[in-house]
Amino acid sequence: MDKELEIIELIIGDDGEVSAIALVDMPAIESNWMAFSKQQSFKIHDEEKRIVSGYLMKADLPILRIDNGKEFYVVFRKETIKDIVFKFMKEGLNDSTNLMHNSNQLADGVYLFESLLIDSERGIKAPDNFEDAPDGSWWGSMKVDNDEIWKDIKEGKFRGFSVEGMFKEGASKTMDEEKIEQLKELLKDL
Repeated sequence: MDKELEIIELIIGDDGEVSAIALVDMPAIESNWMAFSKQQSFKIHDEEKRIVSGYLMKADLPILRIDNGKEFYVVFRKETIKDIVFKFMKEGLNDSTNLMHNSNQLADGVYLFESLLIDSERGIKAPDNFEDAPDGSWWGSMKVDNDEIWKDIKEGKFRGFSVEGMFKEGASKTMDEEKIEQLKELLKDL
């Protein structure tokens, strides 16, 4: 029998904050920038444009976390992601980018210039060449004018995005680990 793990919904709340988007080597949402193969390897379309695109957050995706040796999952619902996106845009954080969640390593010359909140009711769908994601997922593109960071992206040092913020715990549920993995597989096919 598989072990039981807790799934905790994260929420932003009125006093929560969104601080930056980090360029990371292992995105928590398990989605690199561009998906051209089953390995989801990063591929650059046009060296001159210096644009990276991908999901910043995926709705309802269980994300594994380990804290003091305790394994659990967190999940962001579509309403929470919408609140995060609205707060991010309202506060003008499109150029708040760092490397590997290190606030001392600012990614100067890297900024979000394109943003979509996937919403089938409004006709907002994932762009071509990206795997589909559930409604409420956040997709975006960043322009990379920084030569050193662009070199690191081309070399595969950074492979995706991670949204930073102060989130609160909402509802939680315990679920069999095998069922969680099945859920993640189902979400990949949406």
